[in-house]
Amino acid sequence: MDEVLLRSLTPSVLTVLVRRGADFAAAEDAVQDALVEALRVWPADPPRDAKGWLVTVAWRKFLDATRSDTARRRREDRVEEEPPPGPAPALDDTLQLYFLCAHPSLTPASAVALTLRAVGGLTTRQIAEAYLVPEATMAQRISRAKRTVSGVRFDRPGDVATVLRVLYLVFNEGYSGDVDLAAEAIRLTRQLAAAIDHPEVAGLLALMLLHHARRAARTASDGSLVPLAEQDRGRWDTASIAEGVVILQAALARDRLGEFQAQAAIAALHADAPTAEETDWVQIVEWYDELVRLTDSPVVRLNRAVAVGEADGPRAGLAALAELDPSLPRHAAVAAYLHERDGDVATAARLYAEAAGRAANLAERDHLMRQAARLNAGRG
Repeated sequence: MDEVLLRSLTPSVLTVLVRRGADFAAAEDAVQDALVEALRVWPADPPRDAKGWLVTVAWRKFLDATRSDTARRRREDRVEEEPPPGPAPALDDTLQLYFLCAHPSLTPASAVALTLRAVGGLTTRQIAEAYLVPEATMAQRISRAKRTVSGVRFDRPGDVATVLRVLYLVFNEGYSGDVDLAAEAIRLTRQLAAAIDHPEVAGLLALMLLHHARRAARTASDGSLVPLAEQDRGRWDTASIAEGVVILQAALARDRLGEFQAQAAIAALHADAPTAEETDWVQIVEWYDELVRLTDSPVVRLNRAVAVGEADGPRAGLAALAELDPSLPRHAAVAAYLHERDGDVATAARLYAEAAGRAANLAERDHLMRQAARLNAGRG
């Protein structure tokens, strides 16, 4: 197959889809899907009109994706913003699709990426940010996953760990405010917990409930972010917190610790503190140590540096931060916070501005810019 020809036709096919009414991002995804299909089909059955074939297939892919997105949004609309406690209904097709996309023929990373794109409705950019990789790298990963499963039978569902990872990432996107999927992720995790007796499933559900309980206090009336320490704890959902703690305690009692249980334990310690000043940071550092042992994740180590700074002082936090790659997302924001607490206002202001330039969303960027402006005004 002439891959040079495929690449040369891509811009013109993309233009046709946009002229037909597709938004640019959706058109890009559809064209990418058509190129994957061409790589699979053309060697055995090359078309007479390459461009016409690509336009037809890409437009069909766009329509299929649009219908899928519309159906997903209808499902979301049926879910109340605050998921009700209690028994979950019977499993629906959405959760079954999560398992099917986590196909054994895929690596866990590829299965998660494919499921987030095909079922979760996240964009390639959002998935790339969740994985801390360039968007182009994630696009290639998703394309490879699609090629892998294009000729296989979906009669062997994937494992629970992969599905939990997908649900966790979907919840995080919904919780960030970019995509309102948090309640849907909780609903599906409730179903999974009702169907599978697994402590990590319970741990994830507890984690979601404990984080979701703070949702109303996370933003001010103007949409700006409110840091955890400054949130009005009277606005936290005490029923969700109580349910999350009960679920977590039952999971921890089984003595099969996993990363979601450890994260939920940290969230529970935050929820248990009547004020920010009364937070048990020493215990939180201990739980972060467990998380580092379980995951060795740079993001976990970054969050641990914040906790160390609170438990042992900002210089101890900066020492922990110095062991991490400065290019890590939110590294500059954490460094700014710790330098401010250490009294180095000039460095903190510079780092807040630097972090704002790297922020993943508008609300976070505005918050960091306000922090920089506050410190600069104080110096003046």
